[in-house]
Amino acid sequence: MEHTHSGPFHQALREFAFEQGALRDLGSLDCRATPAFETLDGRAQENQAGTDRVAQDVERLAELQNLLFANAEAAGLRRSVLLIVQGMDTSGKGGVTKHVVGAMNPQGVHQVGFKKPTPEELQHDFLWRIRHHTPKHGEIAVFDRSHYEDVLIHRVEGLTAPSRLQRRYGAIRQFEQDLVGNGTMVLKVMLHISREEQYQRLSQRLDDPTKHWKFTPADVDAREQWDAYMEAHRIAIEETDTDEAPWFVIPADRKWYGRLAVQQLLIETLASLDLTYPAATCDIAEQRRRLDASR
Repeated sequence: MEHTHSGPFHQALREFAFEQGALRDLGSLDCRATPAFETLDGRAQENQAGTDRVAQDVERLAELQNLLFANAEAAGLRRSVLLIVQGMDTSGKGGVTKHVVGAMNPQGVHQVGFKKPTPEELQHDFLWRIRHHTPKHGEIAVFDRSHYEDVLIHRVEGLTAPSRLQRRYGAIRQFEQDLVGNGTMVLKVMLHISREEQYQRLSQRLDDPTKHWKFTPADVDAREQWDAYMEAHRIAIEETDTDEAPWFVIPADRKWYGRLAVQQLLIETLASLDLTYPAATCDIAEQRRRLDASR
């Protein structure tokens, strides 16, 4: 499926994971690949080149975000962005939050990390708590995990019957279609790391006392069901990948590439709006005269 707001990273990442409209086996994908980015020889050089590119485009993303916010505030633009970030434990969601989302003006960003549902939330439809955090016009909302946990975990753990899961996929498609109809551009990314890379990252957490607080036995519980989670991701992506709300599988064994890819997807999406700053609603020359007279 061709994404409306396409660019080099949009196109390369779609080609990376999809072939003739069908998702390949996730296990066959090269998690060290760098679609749309040419690397140099040597890991250290690659890391530096990728990190430099992220730093280089920080201001570009911030400017585009400011344009979106300004046009909504001053010109009534009814557009927003929802970035959904999924991935196994240690896949780099925190790094994206710090290096990409954290570089934008918090005034125009709404970030939510969805945890295990509370007793109150469990009394409602699974999308109830999600709807409370969808972006306002001019805003970029970022979901660290999302409503997709309610089909991923539920499929692996057998918490929901297959027929009900199927209805949930339909509810998700409709929910995201409604968002798009209201002017929200939906970006869904899966930060995809290899089983071996996750082992290395979890090992580092266990070996470093300053990172023990990040570790929970649940990390290993999920790892022990790796294949089941890969299959659950594959099914969820195939069931909910649409022209209006496409999925992007991002190879994330290289942390810098995961951050770069998300950053560039946001830049290409916002740039597609081709926005300029709203014109003044008053006589600027007259206001300058008044201001100078007030000295």
